Amino acid sequence: MKDFWKKANFKGHLLTAISYMIPIVCGAGFIIAIGMAFGGKSQDALVMGKFDFWQAMATLGGKALGLLPVIIATGIAFSIAGKPGIAPGFVTGLAAVSISAGFIGGMIGGYIAGWLAFAVLKYFKVPKWAKGLMPTLIVPFIASLLSGLIMVYIIGTPVSWFTDWLTNLLKSLNGASNLVLGGVIGGLSIVDFGGPINKTVFAFALTLQAQGINGPVTALQLTNTATPIGFGFAYLVAKLLRKRIYTHEEVETLKSSVPMGVVNIVEGTIPIVMNDLVRGVVAAALGGICEGATLMALTGAKGATVPFGGFLMLPTMGSLWWVGLLAIAANVVVTGVVYALIKKDIPEGSEQAVSDADDEEELNLDDIQVM
Repeated sequence: MKDFWKKANFKGHLLTAISYMIPIVCGAGFIIAIGMAFGGKSQDALVMGKFDFWQAMATLGGKALGLLPVIIATGIAFSIAGKPGIAPGFVTGLAAVSISAGFIGGMIGGYIAGWLAFAVLKYFKVPKWAKGLMPTLIVPFIASLLSGLIMVYIIGTPVSWFTDWLTNLLKSLNGASNLVLGGVIGGLSIVDFGGPINKTVFAFALTLQAQGINGPVTALQLTNTATPIGFGFAYLVAKLLRKRIYTHEEVETLKSSVPMGVVNIVEGTIPIVMNDLVRGVVAAALGGICEGATLMALTGAKGATVPFGGFLMLPTMGSLWWVGLLAIAANVVVTGVVYALIKKDIPEGSEQAVSDADDEEELNLDDIQVM
């Protein structure tokens, strides 16, 4: 059974699909966030002459985000079967959207479509003259038909039931339960700084947002926004404490990572964290826990209506924008203060000493002999 799970590579295919999906989420998230920030609302259809520029922006972004089940299904199927899996994944994702199976349906459909496409490629025998039709006609037709019908008639109903149950459960949570859920999401979303854990939590949060529960994805993304700013704030706190916690190179990194955080890109902080991994993760996780708990305790299922955008997400929270700002501030303060306190002081001159030692230990290629 262990070998089966290893060969099936569920996690690998999901993470590959999410890596394809994130640029679409980012682009569409910024488009709808800007549109909604200036008063636009996503429309069911754009009728010429009956919409303004900001409504067009909000609608374009909203329609793109509405196709996330299609995107994740296509990505998973492509990861499993290559190009022949694209069409089955796309069709199955559309089937998931049409029967309201949501993001979970898209994920399950992607695996079904991908494995069916792979099975047809491997086991379906055709005459030599028809082999050229396999990747362009035979595999897409058979795998799309089978996976689409499986989604509509078999997978759709239980997935819809489960989604409704999960939605009702989360909407019924009280303040204390939301505080715990928000803290868990905020902490998990930052411990690997945009890595597999973050992406897995992101997939879960997107599933909930598709059902109108916006709190989790808001907690996750505002954690990504606040953490780089928190490491910048640690520099100021350390100055007040008369500590030197960053090298000159790390200070230069902060000059780019902090602005990146403002627009929801956390990966710019990785070079700093990798230099002191344990303390960096501890400070970031504590900040994320405080941010997520603050946000969801005060908003519950409510939150930003877009899954990306950093500070641009706040206007989409409506009258609760101040809660998002408060949650960001809590994260920045906790991350900054904790890191400034637990980070070891860097003595003056030690940075140059390390540099000199690295130069002395540099490998001399001239001394290498090939026997």
